[in-house]
Amino acid sequence: MKKKFINAVIYKHENASEFIIEDGKFKEIGTNLEEVSEVIDLKGCLVLPPYVDSHLHLDYYFTGQTDKATNQTGTLFEAIDIWNDFKKGTSKQEMKDRMRQAIMDVASYGTQFIRAQTDCTDPNLTGIKAAIELRDELKDKITIQVVAFPQNGMYSYNEEGKSGRDLVEEALKLGADCVGGIPHNEWSREIGEKSVHEIVRLAVKYDKLIDVHCDETDDTHARFLEVLNAEAMKQGYGKFTTASHTCSFGSVDNSYAFRMMGLFKKSGIHFVSCPTENVFLQGRQDNYPVRRGITRVRDFVRNDINVAFGQDSIVDLWYPAGNGNMMNILDHGIHLAQLMTKDDFNNNFDLITYNGAKLMKLESEYGLEAGKPANFIVLDAPNVFEALRNRSECIASIRNGDYLFKKQPSVYKIDLDISNTNKI
Repeated sequence: MKKKFINAVIYKHENASEFIIEDGKFKEIGTNLEEVSEVIDLKGCLVLPPYVDSHLHLDYYFTGQTDKATNQTGTLFEAIDIWNDFKKGTSKQEMKDRMRQAIMDVASYGTQFIRAQTDCTDPNLTGIKAAIELRDELKDKITIQVVAFPQNGMYSYNEEGKSGRDLVEEALKLGADCVGGIPHNEWSREIGEKSVHEIVRLAVKYDKLIDVHCDETDDTHARFLEVLNAEAMKQGYGKFTTASHTCSFGSVDNSYAFRMMGLFKKSGIHFVSCPTENVFLQGRQDNYPVRRGITRVRDFVRNDINVAFGQDSIVDLWYPAGNGNMMNILDHGIHLAQLMTKDDFNNNFDLITYNGAKLMKLESEYGLEAGKPANFIVLDAPNVFEALRNRSECIASIRNGDYLFKKQPSVYKIDLDISNTNKI
């Protein structure tokens, strides 16, 4: 059965106000389209492709509100140490329950695509097994990519005779979608570089994507991004490679950054910035001025280097807040990156939609185009500027032509009228 949506403001379709869905796909987008029996009036609301959370730790969800431990310093490295003990003894069902609730939370705000950073430095691979099961169970409603992420290091971790590197490979054999890494958390620069080389080698061997926690530190001597980019270029693997965080790159010397920008464009590497979490975590050793903790997002945008935003954490040992609402992440990100020209406002939603889909290699199945799956969201806003300015609510999420949820737009029982007194 065909459905026709009318009176829509469609992102990046300036001359279209209608679209038709048939058999779960966009059939046509335009104006004055054919008449069909079922018509949905969107009443001038903004239609976007679904939100993409390019970097989210489902397995850490709400671990920050327990009696087990507290991150006293608020630093990345203390959180990693606490998590190493926290995760021990967690059952797969407990992990699945936590992840499922996290997915429900983020989906309720309009996210339909998640790259799930999942710790595999556990001899039982509990989190990886839980994430893969959920990915497969929920695939008709939410698209999840599972990253085999060695939180404690590929070579600096070894328990029960298994290194982090061994566990990454086991996770890939189980069906994880991406090779992860954390070179700045290895014991030395030499070991960190070794891990980067192995990450790329494993990705090529198993035909997997790459997503590395890279240089999530204020230390400007952390140059693992340079190593990752070079190795990806050598293997012709840049378009399959994502560098997440890269906080130190936001603090490096400008001449070095200029040189690297050219190499990033040459390799085709992608970036993810996590603006709320990194502005909270970074700069802990700074007096004033305190660094913002995010990478050079504006420079990436100006140089056509693909960059996306991610939530990263929701109430965990690293970050005590967060709710999975990508509109909040975008709002923080464009302020921190100073992306507020007219052209920026027209394209800022790419940072939580198309750019994330690109690095997840979902272009063939993602977007507001005829022939693609009818996945989209509706915001309670008349255009992109008002949606960004007001951080507008997602009032509907549609997957393959069917509603995941629908809400009523905000209404006021008593309108604000300062010229008169509304008496009760």
